[in-house]
Amino acid sequence: MIIATVFTTFTLLGFSEYPDLQIPLFLLFLTVYTVTVVGNLGMIMIIRVSPQLHTPMYFFLSHLSFVDFCYSTTVTPKLLENLVVEDRTISFIGCIVQFLLACIFAVSETFMLAVMAYDRFVAVCNPLLYKAVMSQKLCASLVAGPYSWGIVSSLTLTYFLLTLSFCGSNVINNFVCEHSVIVSVSCSDTYISQVLCFAIAMFNEVSSLVIILTTYIFIFVTVIKMPSAGGRQKAFSTCASHLTAITIFHGTVLFLYCVPNSKNSWLIIKVGSLFYTVVIPMLNPLIYSLRNKDVKESVRKLINHSIQTMEITQMFMD
Repeated sequence: MIIATVFTTFTLLGFSEYPDLQIPLFLLFLTVYTVTVVGNLGMIMIIRVSPQLHTPMYFFLSHLSFVDFCYSTTVTPKLLENLVVEDRTISFIGCIVQFLLACIFAVSETFMLAVMAYDRFVAVCNPLLYKAVMSQKLCASLVAGPYSWGIVSSLTLTYFLLTLSFCGSNVINNFVCEHSVIVSVSCSDTYISQVLCFAIAMFNEVSSLVIILTTYIFIFVTVIKMPSAGGRQKAFSTCASHLTAITIFHGTVLFLYCVPNSKNSWLIIKVGSLFYTVVIPMLNPLIYSLRNKDVKESVRKLINHSIQTMEITQMFMD
């Protein structure tokens, strides 16, 4: 049965029920993906080449950008392909690999945001000890944690998916190989796989939110006690971008949890999944670049340096 399952193919319906929107949606998602790639890789490059951004905060931000880039690249190319071709099939191995990678990066982002909340907690509540506490060793460990747990969670869920058999209709009413849609087309008992997925998802969401809420309660109390209005404004501004990213990410996740499991909910689930997997990776670099003075200043210096280099090169050529 396992050997037969390996040669199984799935059909990702995606948005095929709207044939007139296939090309407009392709152009829209292609634009979103282009902005995602340029934004996240650009953020990583800016942080790497700008000495003033070589701090723990931007170290974590560069890894968030890396996760967003990988997450979007795992999902969006197949979505774009299915919008312009009639054959929307995907092999069982391809579907499992997509789920495996998407799960790794989704879980990694969940806890990367929690790590960034802890970083803001230390910066605001213990500014004098910030450099001592947030050592390179601790930063490396805090980054390794989300990746490691993402891999463990993904491999565990994938293992139980590999034990399922598929013998009937393998039509997936979504654009991505999510756990719920894979088990929905299985003809074997999926109880253990579903319970395990629910348990891991609940643990990830609750634990990360507890970390984030706890750190921001301490941050809020500390900021309120600051004597100067300028100090309070500076502290809030350093957390504004992160709070925006957290609100969008976890707001979307909680929204998907609240959608009732019915036939009429598939479109809502697909739109929510689309926002979660395709749009959010594009928004994060925009949020951090548009609201962050250090990033904007670094971009301005890089542009000026590039212009000066081009002018000097042109002078020598003349």
